[in-house]
Amino acid sequence: MLDMPVETKDARFERIAEKVIAGERLSFEDGVALFHHPNLTELSALAHYVRMRKNPQPYVTYVIGRIINYTNVCWVRCKFCSFYRPPKDSEGYLLSDEEILQKIEELVQQGGVEVLIQGGLNPKLKIDYFERIFRLIKQHYPQVIIHGLSPAEILYIAHISRLSIRDCLIRLREAGLNSVPGAGGEILVDRVRKEIAPFKDTTQEWLDFMREVHQLGMRSSASMMFGHVETLEDRVEHLMRLRELQDETGGFTAFICWNFQPEGTALHHIRKATAYDYLRTVAVARLMLDNFDHLQASILTQGPKIAQIALRYGVDDMGSTMIEENVVSAQGTKFILNAHEIERLIRDAGFIPKRRNTRYEILEDGA
Repeated sequence: MLDMPVETKDARFERIAEKVIAGERLSFEDGVALFHHPNLTELSALAHYVRMRKNPQPYVTYVIGRIINYTNVCWVRCKFCSFYRPPKDSEGYLLSDEEILQKIEELVQQGGVEVLIQGGLNPKLKIDYFERIFRLIKQHYPQVIIHGLSPAEILYIAHISRLSIRDCLIRLREAGLNSVPGAGGEILVDRVRKEIAPFKDTTQEWLDFMREVHQLGMRSSASMMFGHVETLEDRVEHLMRLRELQDETGGFTAFICWNFQPEGTALHHIRKATAYDYLRTVAVARLMLDNFDHLQASILTQGPKIAQIALRYGVDDMGSTMIEENVVSAQGTKFILNAHEIERLIRDAGFIPKRRNTRYEILEDGA
């Protein structure tokens, strides 16, 4: 029996590149092969080609936003988190209404349009708390977009409030919730989720939740936290699951990935992913997620220099100014830039900065 010739990595990449240029969808095996491709420059060129095909204008967008971590009380005890405090812990907190409104006032004074409200799974906070807070925010700042909570938070709110997911989302939407961030995606493989967050929602629960969000006419982002216990194959499976749901609903606005920050967590022994790993991951994501319009950089975890380089690896958005952030920063990483610094990074990379809102609508007047 004759031995079949083994395809070299270069030949495999050329075959994949031909599919990309022809507009053909990549397979699971293609995604794994791209993760193993050693030439990062070639990955960059191919991912940037797709980025410019999708968004031909030389724009890189960003939003002026603020994260408000309204509480740090959470019973889930995810191994990758150092922000949470269990119920009754002396360091647990819940922001007052006045503190929340003051933070939004500071955001508005800086021309901000988006408030990202996230905390933990606090057993004391049922649906009525969030309805009241969202209505209060909209009463004082009707122009501000509430990009709020996370799938895990809303699933828990529905559970302790004895509501269906759909009814819970409808009530939150009527109170002022505009869109949902893709937090908690981690890796959409149950074997991985059980190891790093055994009490959190399953892969199917996360996907079903996002489907419900999109079916109600709301949009969401999608995310991936990599560089912990997952394999490269797990990353590709994650991307495939997102792509399948996007085919069905079209409700994802953007994809954001960041590498796990091990400092201060129960997984502190894991070595942090390298910049090469991050750049390779965003490039592969851009090539696999052919039905996603936007890829967002993670300045918070990568820092401005790597985020700037990522603009040639398929990324077309620099994310949010954030103004304040406590979850990732609790693990020792903190890169928070203002609008002027973000625009300087974009221009120095050869692009034109454009301010946007949560829906990725460009705000031509900068307001």
